[in-house]
Order: sequence, then C-alpha cells, then structure tokens
Amino acid sequence: MNADELFTRSIEEKENFWKEQAREIDWFEFPRQILSQDQNNYTQWFSDGKLNLCYLCIDKHIEDGFGEQIAIVYDSPVTGQKIKYTFHQAQEEISKFAGGLASLGLEKGDTAVIYMPMIPQTLFAMLACARIGVIHNVVFGGFAPNELVVRIDDCKPKALITATAGIEIAKRIPYLPLVEKAIQLAQDKVDHIIVYNRKLTDNQDEMFDGLIDYEELVEKSDPTPCVSVESTHPLYLLYTSGTTGKPKGIVRDTGGYATALKFSMKYIYGIEPGETFWAASDFGWAVGHSFSVYGPLLNRNTTIIFEGKPIMTPDAGTFWRIISEYKVSAMFTAPTAIRAIKKEDTNGELVKQYDLSHFKKQFLAGERCDVATLDWFSKHIGVPAIDHWWQTESGWPMLGLMTFNDLYQIKRASAGKPIPGYDIKIFDENGFELNPHQEGYLVIKLPLPPGALLGIWKDNERFQNSYLSQYNGYYFSGDGAIQDEDGYIFITGRVDDVINVAGHRLSTSEMEEIVASHPEVAECAVVGIDHELKGQIPFATAVLKNGSSISEHDLEQEIVQMVRDKIGAVAFLKNVMVVKRLPKTRSGKTLRKLIRTLLDGKEFQVPSTIDDEKIIEEIQEKIVDYRGKSTN
Repeated sequence: MNADELFTRSIEEKENFWKEQAREIDWFEFPRQILSQDQNNYTQWFSDGKLNLCYLCIDKHIEDGFGEQIAIVYDSPVTGQKIKYTFHQAQEEISKFAGGLASLGLEKGDTAVIYMPMIPQTLFAMLACARIGVIHNVVFGGFAPNELVVRIDDCKPKALITATAGIEIAKRIPYLPLVEKAIQLAQDKVDHIIVYNRKLTDNQDEMFDGLIDYEELVEKSDPTPCVSVESTHPLYLLYTSGTTGKPKGIVRDTGGYATALKFSMKYIYGIEPGETFWAASDFGWAVGHSFSVYGPLLNRNTTIIFEGKPIMTPDAGTFWRIISEYKVSAMFTAPTAIRAIKKEDTNGELVKQYDLSHFKKQFLAGERCDVATLDWFSKHIGVPAIDHWWQTESGWPMLGLMTFNDLYQIKRASAGKPIPGYDIKIFDENGFELNPHQEGYLVIKLPLPPGALLGIWKDNERFQNSYLSQYNGYYFSGDGAIQDEDGYIFITGRVDDVINVAGHRLSTSEMEEIVASHPEVAECAVVGIDHELKGQIPFATAVLKNGSSISEHDLEQEIVQMVRDKIGAVAFLKNVMVVKRLPKTRSGKTLRKLIRTLLDGKEFQVPSTIDDEKIIEEIQEKIVDYRGKSTN
C-alpha cells in the first residue's frame, strides 16, 4: 500500500484503519470500542482497551529476547560521560524506581512533576511513572520558579522529581534553590521531593529539609510490575503557552498515543526495530516525549540522550560525531540547530571528518526551514532533509512525508502532505475552503486521529474555546497555510505572523525566505511592526555569517531590492537590522513576538522559555543605535 492509499483509508475507513494499526502493539486487553466520545462529545480512541506503555517500551522487548540490545545511549560532552544501557539494565532501574514511588504512596491517577536535565534518570522517571499509572508532567530543567508554581498549582503533584543541577555548556545551573522557592510559593504542598544528586560539586548548602535521595530510594526499593491502565488513562500532561498567558495543560492518552507512535516510527520516519534514532530535543518538549523516549523505545530503537549544544561541545561537528559514533540511521532536530552549524562551519569542513554512510534521513520540525539551510544540508551532508510540522497538541506529525518505502518526493519549503488521520483543510475567515495557492487558516476535520490531545487538564471550557469553537466540527491549529495543487502544504506561520500592510495580507515567512537567501546572512527573522499609515510594515533582523565584512547599509540596500524584486513594492520591507544573535527558546524556536514587541517599544514580559535573557538588552541597544543612524 502506498502513501496516498494509506491516507485515503485513514479518512474513509478510519475505524478499520486504526484498528489495524492498534494490532501493531501488544495490549493486555485489545479494544472492542475503536472510536467513541467522552461526556463532552469529544473523540476517544480504543476506550475499553487496556495496556501499559512502559511495558511496551521495555519489558516486551526483554520477553522477546532483546534484553541485551542497547536501549539508551547517554552522551554528555559537558560532563565527559558516555553511558549505554541495555533494555535489561533500564528495566532494573525503572522498575525499582517505580517501586520506590509506590512505597511513597503514589498510585494510578496521581500526578508527579519531573524537573530535570538531559540525563538518563529523567527518562527512567518518566517510564517509572508510566509503569504504575502515575501521570507525569515534565518541566524543562532550569525553568524559573514561577513556571514550576503554575504547574504545581494546576496539576497538584504528589511528588516532584528533580536533580541537583543542569549544565549549560560550562555553567552549572543549580536546580534545588529554584525548587525550594517554587515549593514556598505554591498553593499546595508537594508530599515528596526526590532529588538525583549529580555530584558535580559539593552542593550540601543547596540541600533543604525533607529531600529524598533518588539513588537511595532506588537501592532500597523492590522492582514493581507494570499496572494495566485504560487506553484513555492520561499518560502525561505537557504545558504549552496560551494566549491568556497561563500555560495550558495538554492531556495525552495512552492507547491512542502508543498506536500513533508505532505508526510514526514505521511509516513517517521509516525506521526499523534495532536501528538507532536520535531526536535532539529536550525531554521537556513534545518532541522529547514522543521521539526521544516513547516512540523509539516502543519501536525497539536505540535512543540517544544528548547533553550539550550542537556548536559548542566542543565544536560544530558534534552532531556528526554522534551520528557517526552510534551509527544513527535518522535524526530529528530543529532547523535552528542546522542554521547554527552552518554559520560556524560554512564550508562543511567538520562534516568531512566523520563517517555518515549509515545515516539515511534528517527530519526537521519546530519552525519552518528556509531553502538556504536545506541547500547547505543537501550539499554537505548528502541525505534528505525532510521538513514536517506538528504541535504539542497533536503529539506526533500532522504534516510530513511517508518515508517507509522511499518513494516520497520533497518540495523545498513545504512541510509535506497531511499525515494519515489528519483531514486537513485551508479555510478563509468565514469557514469556506480555499482553492490551491490561497493563504488561509489550517484546520483539521474532527475526529482527530489517535494520539492527539484528550483535552486541557481539568478545563474543558478553555479546551473548547482554544481549539474547537472557531469552526464547527474542526480543530483550529492557529497557523496560516497554503496548499498547492499537488496537496503539499506550506506553513506561513502563526496567524499573528501574517501581517496586514495597507490592506494587503503578507506572509513574513515568505520575506524571511528571501532574506535568508542572501549569501551573507546566517539566519534571520521578519516580523510586522506598527506603522502609523500602513497599520503594519515588515522589519527584518539578520545575523551575519562568520567572517562577513558587508556593511549594514549595503546589506539593507541589497535585501530591500531582493524583496522588491521577488514580492514587489507592496511588501514595503525597508528595514534590515543586523544583530549578533536572535532571541530563542531553549528548544531553538525564534521568539518573533518578542522581537516585534521590542521593535514597537512596548512593555513586555521576559518569556519563560528564553535561552538567554541578555539577548534582550543586546537587541534594545542595537535598536537605539540602528534608529539613531537612520535619522541622521
């Protein structure tokens, strides 16, 4: 069956299609009810089925005779550690930690917050929770105390699992002072705080009363078996930013998610059991959940936990070193990582040092990838760079290419075609479907396929208002898009990234594509800023390649002409400001809204996800300097 046939069946025969996919995983009780609705008339998949995701990720492979296969590789350039764990070794640690949690009184339906860095114990904690039916919420390690407080107050965890510290390049980030402050600020008491002591320094002064030592708890606890949970039992909560400022607790089920991940690994990523798959994402993001932990282990792939940065531990060849050393078949990262590598190693000299002969595919997601970066990758790496698109809410790809039979065709700058199960339409503001090449809102006809969000934690009204109220019978993605005559979809950015210049709706991403194609530009962002006459006008910020000697004036003149040539005077791009770096989240997404707010001179809150707050001051100083020159 080819990709088009798979998609057609998934839409026209959805129950039979997903029943067949559900048979690809082992259930304790196979579901009889394939598609049903909850009390709010929202989709549920496999509601009467029973299973356990930790069992599928670990125990099943041991029962099948693969206990000595390497399950997890931990590679930490920042600490100089490299550790491998077999499925047997992982099972021993996970089952004993699960026993420790149970001994503290945690049981199925309770919640636990995991606030940890990129270390194996984070993965073990996630799977230990899944093993006994405890709902985990992973919070990006190093988040400010207030971000922890919001999550603690919302999901009311019985336990908080943390570590003494994380490491950012060469800097130790102490976690315990942040945890202590969060505990003091939280409305509800957390019964148990478990800490993994990394022993990076003498940190006794950071300890506080009541902490439970992770290693001691594991050592004294007995292994515990996997409990059976309903398909609709929440596996985890993952908080994502909302328009109100308060994060939304996305709820993920167990059975639908397991089915979707198994399908993803086989058909979207084209990965065979036994191969090595690397998603270079933090555990705190949706990618880390789906494709650093659950997806690869479910599919019996070796997964890699990487603690470091792509260009600084020790150089821009780190990604290629890991791919070569562990024989990675496919990798998943954000385009920003590749752009950063391209900036440091423009001619690909570091790539040549490594054997990448077994490397088959590179997957990109998180933000749209510009053509210049795709071209660099193709030239120097020589394997397909496949862009695809999804959201925290979906939990797995919504747009992409089915690579299982190697018959896929890439269209550069496109996020691919709708993935089986996602009946995607492009609507105008009034809910009418648009013709090809017309920009509109990306929506998905209900029901969403297995694995997509169950709702927002204990807030159905917000769930309905955020996603289901804009167009009756459709999920609203919040993204703009264009579909071509071949069915490929081009994401134009969040709806507020489409700017209105004197009545003309213009895509800032299209302008970014042009700016990024300038030979001196390493990366860029184009945002819409306020304008007295035109409402909004585009404004470009650009980071130059290392060694570039072009003046800011010349760069601005050349880019303005390029945009005028390719889009026309209607684009009205007049400003190109050179910056040392762009503000980004820790997962690599460019904070365009922050750039826009700074340029408009408006009040702002420092985003909790920002990688380095010092960038804000850099940009503010640059804005003053740039505007000073412009008025002279």
